[in-house]
Amino acid sequence: MKKIQTRKLVESAMLIAVGTVLSLIKFDMPMGGGLTLCSMLPLIILSHRYGWKWGLVSAFVYSVLQLVLGLDNVRYATGFGMAVAIVMLDYIVAYTVIGLSGIFDGKIKNPQAAVAVGIAVTFCLRFVCHFITGVWIWDALWPNEYGMTSVVYSLVYNGWYMAGELVLTEIVAMLIYKPLGKYFRGEDLAK
Repeated sequence: MKKIQTRKLVESAMLIAVGTVLSLIKFDMPMGGGLTLCSMLPLIILSHRYGWKWGLVSAFVYSVLQLVLGLDNVRYATGFGMAVAIVMLDYIVAYTVIGLSGIFDGKIKNPQAAVAVGIAVTFCLRFVCHFITGVWIWDALWPNEYGMTSVVYSLVYNGWYMAGELVLTEIVAMLIYKPLGKYFRGEDLAK
């Protein structure tokens, strides 16, 4: 049992590190935001491999690392409440929800479909977090130069890169699922 716990911690640390490095490989989108190189896929794998509760813990650790890397964004807040909203909605909650991906295991008969649904649902939850801060905070700080309402602008700005992130992650996850399916499902842990 101790050997499995050690393996779980080491694998989680490694996958969180891989996700963090992948988050630094970013392709800037035309209206803002950036498309990363599947930086959340390691969190998806952890959630399916060890369960959604462990996935939440792992994604929370990842969210703290993302906050540290993006701390400059918090300095734009004009008050304490705004700073807390940026920290919580653009970092802590937005990335932690990715850990819920594994919640669909066992509820959806096909394990590969459970991964696909988990990605879609959790990325949509992350989008909602960024959308709220886009309307509530970022538009108040910097009204957009396109003449759009804050709702439309936040929808386009955040939707643009989150849709790309979702599609890219779904494609890569489905491509690697067949050769790594047993790893995703944790079937190699019983040995």
